[in-house]
Amino acid sequence: MTRGALLLLCLHLLVGPFVAAGDGECSGDASASDRKKADPLKIAAIFSILASGSLGVSIPLLGRWVPALRPEKDWFFVIKAFAAGVILATGFIHILPDAFGSLTSPCLAPSPWQDFPFAGFGAMVAAIGSLAVDAIATGFLSRRAAAVGDAGTSAEDDVEVHAHGHTHGRVPRGAEAQLIRDRVISQVLELGIVMHSVIIGISLGASESPATIRPLMTSLSFHQLFEGIGLGGCIAQAKLKARSMLKMGLFFVLTTPAGIAFGMAISSAYKESSPTALIVEGVLNSASAGILIYMALVDLLAQDFMNARVQSRPMLQLLSTTALLLVAGLMSLLAKWA
Repeated sequence: MTRGALLLLCLHLLVGPFVAAGDGECSGDASASDRKKADPLKIAAIFSILASGSLGVSIPLLGRWVPALRPEKDWFFVIKAFAAGVILATGFIHILPDAFGSLTSPCLAPSPWQDFPFAGFGAMVAAIGSLAVDAIATGFLSRRAAAVGDAGTSAEDDVEVHAHGHTHGRVPRGAEAQLIRDRVISQVLELGIVMHSVIIGISLGASESPATIRPLMTSLSFHQLFEGIGLGGCIAQAKLKARSMLKMGLFFVLTTPAGIAFGMAISSAYKESSPTALIVEGVLNSASAGILIYMALVDLLAQDFMNARVQSRPMLQLLSTTALLLVAGLMSLLAKWA
């Protein structure tokens, strides 16, 4: 069981007492169910999403062999703007509306679910939590690296990086601090993406409607491709060891297919319209949306668009802005199908 699936199970146990006992389950569209046709589509979806996710996360990581894709090149700023557009649209257009839909569903008791915007509140709390994790982790790792540097070298302005893998040789402290932030960003970003991937994977795997699965499989394949590019860009900039990069890439690639497989395994008992399922999905989706929106606006867009290198090059500004707007528009269009 993936960490996301384990989190789903824990939330299921936690929210159970808050579901009104007399609500029961809202009935779905049973006439659209066809398990014999649905199961082959789910298996095809697993392989399609595996392939698209693998391709997406691999493209930015090819910078080790393709000079134009390396983090120190101008084109990398364009790739990161592309990535930020994917992540921002995913949070605002795909995940947050789903959270509101789940937590305001008529299948839930009117009180408290209709009396308070829990989805917006959850997103806000998750965004603040992301800020706290970002600041605390970056500060802790920076102090630890500085302590190691002060103990190991007489030069106060250069230290050796030891946080989350090793960078051989010495780097300026300003560059070291940025590297630490890049590593924290990549890991918090993956958490936000994975939470949503588990939910959407289980939903697809538990569905018995071929009419629902077909468009969802296609749109999720594109979704994983673009999200993979976004996450891969952040992983590449973090300059982790090859083994750590591989682990993070595999965790992203396998999460949605694992969610689909888990959903298939529990499809006979899992009811998307049950109060508990709606609350669990809504809570996880609102938290995921808050994390992704924070990461896109603060750690990706604000950081790069205000970078002196981008500010001094009008053409780079234009290309980055174009990439951001184009991919945000495309990801928004995908919301028509998923």
